[in-house]
Amino acid sequence: MTAKQALRPSPSDTRPGIFSRQYAAATLTFATVMFLTGFAALAVVPTLPTAAEDLNGVSLFPLVAGSFVAASLLGGVLGGHWADRSGARRPLALGMVLSVVTLLVSASSVSIWQLVIGRFVDGLAAGMVAVSVTTAIGQSYPEYLRPRMLAMMSASWIIPSLVGPPVAGVVAEVWSWRTVFYGLAVLTALPALALVAVLRRAPAGDGGQAPPAEERVSRPPLVVAGMLSLGAALGQYGVSGWDARHLLFVVAGVVLLVVFAPRLLPRGTWRSARGLPTAVLLRGLTSGTYFTVEALVPLMLITERRVAAVTVGVAFTASAVLWAVASWAQGKLLQDVARHRLVTVGALIMAASVAFAVVGSFSGISPLLAMAAMPLAAIGMGMLDPCVTVLSLSHSAPDRLGHTTSAMQTNMNLGQVVVLAFATAVLNAGLAAGTSRLGGYAITFSLLLVPTLLVAVLAVRARKDAPG
Repeated sequence: MTAKQALRPSPSDTRPGIFSRQYAAATLTFATVMFLTGFAALAVVPTLPTAAEDLNGVSLFPLVAGSFVAASLLGGVLGGHWADRSGARRPLALGMVLSVVTLLVSASSVSIWQLVIGRFVDGLAAGMVAVSVTTAIGQSYPEYLRPRMLAMMSASWIIPSLVGPPVAGVVAEVWSWRTVFYGLAVLTALPALALVAVLRRAPAGDGGQAPPAEERVSRPPLVVAGMLSLGAALGQYGVSGWDARHLLFVVAGVVLLVVFAPRLLPRGTWRSARGLPTAVLLRGLTSGTYFTVEALVPLMLITERRVAAVTVGVAFTASAVLWAVASWAQGKLLQDVARHRLVTVGALIMAASVAFAVVGSFSGISPLLAMAAMPLAAIGMGMLDPCVTVLSLSHSAPDRLGHTTSAMQTNMNLGQVVVLAFATAVLNAGLAAGTSRLGGYAITFSLLLVPTLLVAVLAVRARKDAPG
C-alpha cells in the first residue's frame, strides 16, 4: 500500500474521527474558540464606525481598521514560534486572555487613540489564536483528520455570520457600542479556562507538549516582526489620503515590507519555489484577492449602484455560509481528490467571481451580478483555503509546525494589506485620470484576475510530493 492510499479511509475504516473519545474534547474546545472568535470579529467590526464617531475620531478610522491587520502580523509570528518552543497551549491561552483584555480596553475608550490601542491588541491576540489553533491541530490530529478539523473551524463561523452583525446592531442601537464590547468580553472569557484544561490533559504529541530542547527553534525574530507590523500600519494609514504627507507614509510602509517580509517567509516564497514556499505564496494571493473583493464590491454597490445596505448584508451572510459549505465539501465529499487540484478549482471559481464583479460594474448591467461575486468568491476560498493549509502542514516537520503556520498567517495578512492597497491606488489613479467611477471599479476588478489565475497555475508546485 502506498503512503497516498494509506491516507484515504476505506468504507470500513475504523480509525477514530474528530468526535471520537480520543479527540472529542479538543475538537469541541477548538470549535468553541473559533465560534466565539468569529462572533467577536463579526460583531465588533460593524460597530467601529459608530465608536469612532462617538469618540470624535472619524478622520483616524483607517488607522483603527489597519492597526488590527498590522498587529496580526506580529501576533502570528510570536504565537507560531512560541508554539514550536513550548507547544500551542500557552500562546493559545494567552491569545484568548488578550482577546478579553482588548475588548475591555476598547469598551472603556475615552479617546480614539485608546480605541486604536485596543484594536492593535485585538489584532495581536487574533494572530496568536489563529496560528496557535492551526498549530495545535497539526500537533494534535493525524493527517487524515486535519481537513475535517479545518472544515469544522470554518463551520464554526456560520452562526456568528448569521446573528453577530444584527445582534450587535440591535445592542448598539438600544444601549450603546460599549455594551457590545463588554458583552463580548464576558462571552470570550468562558472558553479560555476550558482551553487550558483540555490542552493540559491532551494525549502525548499534541499541541500542549513542548518539543525536546534540542529540537526547539530559535527565539522569534520579534524586531523583524515588529518592523513588518509597523510597515503594514504605515501603509494602511498612508492609503487613507493622497497628499504628500500620506505618500510619505506609503513609501515608508513599502520600504519596511520589502526589507523585512522575506525574513519571516520561507526562502523562495516570492519566486514560488516548490513545496512550502509556494503554499505560503498561495495563501497571500488568495486571501488578498478575496478580502479586496469583500471590501470594494460592497463599497461600489452602496455608493455607486445605490444598492441597499441590508441587501449587501445578505451577500455577506451568504458568503460566510457558502465558505463553510465548500470547506465541508472539500474535507468530506472530496477527500480523495489531491489537495493541489482542489486549490486550482477554487482559484478558477474565484476568477469567475472577479469576472462577475467586472461585468456588474457597468451601469447597464444588474448590480446583483456584482453582488453575486462575493458568495461565489467565498465558495472558491472555502474549497482552496483548507487545502492550502493542509499542503503547508504536509511540508513541515513536527517541530516546525508553529513556524509554518506563522509564515502562512504572515503572508495572509501581507496579502490583505498589499492587494487591497494596490487596488485602492489603481482605483484612485483612474479617478484622477478622469475615468468614471464605475469604470475605475471595472479596471480595478479586472486586475484581480491576475492573482487568481496565478494561483490556478502555481497550485501544482505546492503538491505534497513536491521537493521543498
